[in-house]
Amino acid sequence: MKKKRLLMRSVILILLIGALGYTLYSNFFVSKERVKVGSEAPDFVLKDLEGNKHQLSDYKGKGVFLNFWGTWCEPCEREMPYMDNQYAYYKDQGVEVLAVNIAESNIAVQTFIDKHNLSFPVILDKDKQVLNAYGVGPLPTTFLINPEGRVEAITSGTLTERMIRDYMEQIKP
Repeated sequence: MKKKRLLMRSVILILLIGALGYTLYSNFFVSKERVKVGSEAPDFVLKDLEGNKHQLSDYKGKGVFLNFWGTWCEPCEREMPYMDNQYAYYKDQGVEVLAVNIAESNIAVQTFIDKHNLSFPVILDKDKQVLNAYGVGPLPTTFLINPEGRVEAITSGTLTERMIRDYMEQIKP
């Protein structure tokens, strides 16, 4: 009986050590591909609430203001009207806004859009694949993508209307 218990404890200990080793290896030695300033923006296809597909590469030749957000995020809510104001001005100058909602229900997103009367495309990242591909941490996070498809800047936190305008000027074709 004691030998069996010792064997079982040894197996559990070996498994724990293996799991710890793998965790340390994956955290410190495996390259985590994060989008960086100057890198090519990873392409993706997401749908909006009407089921229309939006593929980032379809916007090549335009500047893209790619914003990751959530309805529960107060800083996101504060900057949305500013984004909409600037979108109204810059959309005819070759700048597109893509607001990527992170894993929320269609009803919550539609209610938010209606409340703020948003006119730019809101697309849905239901399984967080795009969020993870871009390495997004806190919300809101915005990627400024130039007409060639390269990331010009990355910013986290609430943006003022002036900041949004300046960023849109920066990526305008």
